Amino acid sequence: MIPFNQLKPLHDLLAEEIALAMRRVADSGWYILGPEVEAFEREFADYHNVDHAAGVASGTDAIELALRAGGIGPGDEVITVAHTAMATVTAIEAAGAKPVLADVDLCTYTLDPKSALDRITDRTRAIVVVHLYGQPADLASLDAIAKERDLLLIEDCAQAHGAAWNGAKVGTVGHMGTFSFYPTKNMGAYGDGGAVITKDAALADKLRKLRNYGQTTRYTHQSRGCNSRLDELQAAILRVKLQHLDRHNQRRQAIAAIYDELLQGLVTPRVAANAEHVYHLYVIRDQRRDQLMAALKARDIGTLIHYPIPIHLQESHRDLGLAAGSLPNTEKAAREILSLPLYIGLSDDEVKRVCMTIRELRG
Repeated sequence: MIPFNQLKPLHDLLAEEIALAMRRVADSGWYILGPEVEAFEREFADYHNVDHAAGVASGTDAIELALRAGGIGPGDEVITVAHTAMATVTAIEAAGAKPVLADVDLCTYTLDPKSALDRITDRTRAIVVVHLYGQPADLASLDAIAKERDLLLIEDCAQAHGAAWNGAKVGTVGHMGTFSFYPTKNMGAYGDGGAVITKDAALADKLRKLRNYGQTTRYTHQSRGCNSRLDELQAAILRVKLQHLDRHNQRRQAIAAIYDELLQGLVTPRVAANAEHVYHLYVIRDQRRDQLMAALKARDIGTLIHYPIPIHLQESHRDLGLAAGSLPNTEKAAREILSLPLYIGLSDDEVKRVCMTIRELRG
């Protein structure tokens, strides 16, 4: 059996370091917003060459709090994509804003700048661009649009830890970059967690207040906030993971290179000229996707679809008023995409077996 993903091999590689980090927290007697969080925030900011990072409870919270820190709320429209995890849109709605869904580029599966531009109205206040599958979106075009229209640009980097655009880490081009540390991410915690990075000291100050009930000092509240705090245990684990992130991303890139070589002739990931892809997922396209997925399952090879139903076609979001056919690239992708096994611990031989099986099944 080759599963789609498994987390234990990565834990086994780092088990001793992680055990020491967890013991350090247990022995400290300080478990919320303490020295581990402060150290992780400093190290995460340094990794991205920015001045500020704020740890929060999840990637969803990271987007919501970034929007709120940027002054986005009821009556505002925020442009994003329908081809993303529901968390992106949930966060926009949690901030009180209306999500406006644009189409994706069919090569990168990320926000199409022209489609975003077409959806700007006098109520548009922000763009949330999703760096999907580990591939950076077209930040040059989107940043230019945001600056020209005076819009807040937030980068959803949940699937792109360590990816880069024109040599700059994702999350550093827009006003803020948001991250999820859900366990399956390229840098995952042992539970939920998230962070927001920014170069702007005023935004960082707002973020830190918002995540802790709007508190400035103990029992003194300047604004309405919430409880969204990265805990000390997760921060300690993430400090270990951060030290290995680049090496693990290189392994993901090596796995992707094998797939690229042995799956020539299929629609495999195309990396933008200015981008460094970190392959959170390796996604192919096939018009007979469902049959291929079933056949691979019969051969004990696990796959998944990211994502089978675009948000505008979900029953929960039919009220956005986008009918089938309104986002053609998004809908074509949803019909054809298939994510292949890719995780730390997957061997070259296992990758080759996946490739040989796919070629055999496709004739």
